[in-house]
Amino acid sequence: MKKILIGTHNQGKFKEIAYLIKKKIKKVSPISLQIKSPKETGKTFNSNSKLKAKYFSKFVNYPVISDDSGLCIRSLKNKPGIYSARLAQKKGNFYKAMKYILIKMKNKKDRSAYFVCSLTFKEPKKRTVTVLGKIHGTISKIIIGKKGFGYDPIFIPKNKKKTFGEIPKLKKIMMDHRYLAFKKLKKKINI
Repeated sequence: MKKILIGTHNQGKFKEIAYLIKKKIKKVSPISLQIKSPKETGKTFNSNSKLKAKYFSKFVNYPVISDDSGLCIRSLKNKPGIYSARLAQKKGNFYKAMKYILIKMKNKKDRSAYFVCSLTFKEPKKRTVTVLGKIHGTISKIIIGKKGFGYDPIFIPKNKKKTFGEIPKLKKIMMDHRYLAFKKLKKKINI
């Protein structure tokens, strides 16, 4: 494998996935190839990441890896879930979406939540492999930390006192839901 398309327009996700893949493999962004994102019509993280991998693989003749991830909050019926990015779009940005979530969580006793990442690896005319990574934690009372991206500043991973937004970037990359999914993928593929 000489190169791979990382099927995401989210720069934070692109950097995290690129960091986990072997250095000798060239990482290609759909932005550089001027490929738009597909519509996410799946009802699960797995179906959306498979849909993205299948879509992006139509444009290249080398492997594709795609991700669908999101934040599930127990007291909000596991929302925003697969609609995590769409909620941020609807509210204007992730900061406004986090403020919205914290208002909804104001009187909730149960602050437990988890981040999910589904990764799909697809080779041209060959197999497709999909794996799921999950990290449990809680929702903070305030937005805290400038590191990370997305909902990182309101998520405190289990057994930690700081949000993903406060944890140094490399430390966070080597422990989050994307890393946990990638670890599973590495057992099946030399990547």
